[in-house]
Amino acid sequence: MNSCLPADIGALIASARAGSVRAAGRLLSLVESADRERVLALLDPAPVRVVGVTGPPGAGKSTTIAVLVTGYRARGIRVAVLAVDPSSPYSGGALLGDRIRMSAHIDDSDVLIRSVATRGHLGGLAAAVPAAIRLLGALGYGLVLVESVGVGQSEIEIAAVADPTVVILNPGAGDAIQAAKAGLLEVADILVVNKADRDGAAQTARELHIETGLPILTLVAARGTGVEELIEAIDTHHRADTAARGAARARAQILSLAQSRLRGHPGLDDLAAAVAAGRRDAYTAAEQLLAEASLDQAR
Repeated sequence: MNSCLPADIGALIASARAGSVRAAGRLLSLVESADRERVLALLDPAPVRVVGVTGPPGAGKSTTIAVLVTGYRARGIRVAVLAVDPSSPYSGGALLGDRIRMSAHIDDSDVLIRSVATRGHLGGLAAAVPAAIRLLGALGYGLVLVESVGVGQSEIEIAAVADPTVVILNPGAGDAIQAAKAGLLEVADILVVNKADRDGAAQTARELHIETGLPILTLVAARGTGVEELIEAIDTHHRADTAARGAARARAQILSLAQSRLRGHPGLDDLAAAVAAGRRDAYTAAEQLLAEASLDQAR
């Protein structure tokens, strides 16, 4: 993508604020590219609520998000959905599934659905998602729902920007065990047992509450049953937020961004080879990497 001039970016921002989903999509592409800082420099910070939704594959995350969008739109809130695919920029991530499930919103200009495929994008997930959220807030979206695949480092990075993080599970022990292994229970603020019309849902909810002490809600997303209770739980959690918790999320976000930049530093491979060959120890290599990154920033 060719670099955009500030005047072009300004025109896109004005168009997106006026309701152009196409312009908003173009701006989201720009903040995933080398033009990120050009776009962000033209935006004033604006408050925006961020809700993370994650869980194992097949738990019903996209269906849950679709009914959440319906609920928040009924309250007059502009909603954006970021479906995160940290694996490939070509697979489309969850975008196709999301659009099928969200067909009721396809003609609603106040709903934006976007896949964020972070491989090959500048800075990876840690940088792409916060930049997209900042952009969406500046464009007048009141709520951003971030859907992730439910595995790995992406969950930690999403928990750093979301308040709250909602983890969706299915009845039975399998999902709960896999969630624990993936670290999902550690980042969860609210746990939801979806497909609660199936056998074992009540037992799963009880076991999760004993295990975590977290609020456990039951949901049948495909029917919209339990959605209002979930929205109320999300809003209650948001109202109970504190400055200390906000600072903790900001701290995690800063560390994720710093780690992302260090992972992409051109000197990292040479330092790693030197440590592997025994020519340098990992401690001095880490100090050198930090020093080189600091010099690069100063330039």
